[in-house]
Amino acid sequence: MTREYSVQEALKLAIKGEKDSMDFYRKAGAVTKNDRAKKVFDLLANEEVGHLKAFFDHYKGGEFGDIASYMAQPPDSKNPTYVALIKAIDEETHEQKALEIALREEKSCIDQYSVLVKDIVDPLVRSIFERVIKETEKHHALIEEEYRHVMTMVHESDQDIYVRE
Repeated sequence: MTREYSVQEALKLAIKGEKDSMDFYRKAGAVTKNDRAKKVFDLLANEEVGHLKAFFDHYKGGEFGDIASYMAQPPDSKNPTYVALIKAIDEETHEQKALEIALREEKSCIDQYSVLVKDIVDPLVRSIFERVIKETEKHHALIEEEYRHVMTMVHESDQDIYVRE
């Protein structure tokens, strides 16, 4: 059963989701030893800040306080994605696990935002969600590429060469 969300409800969900993603990427970047993966996580964290600000600018509720205070709040320790990352930190393969978690999280965001955007009538807010969906798809592709690198997989641009030889 689906549920229609008001613009403000959708923005509230998006703000929470972007904050959770930002916290995840900041923590993943802080614990990652692989310099390349660290740069990817740091880049993603900064992009989530941009998404968070875009949604925050249109949200009329007051429960989050101001954006700087909200972003400075500690991560939601009950968020399943964050919990999975903390568990992965204890393992030797935490970069691989963090990237796997990130892939699932980005896919989940794409799916959630795609559902929310269907019922948004306000063209400005709708365009924000559509832009964030496109950026999140790019995040997913970037994480997939880094995952291949960490796993020492063949890059997609080289796949035809290997198949033909």
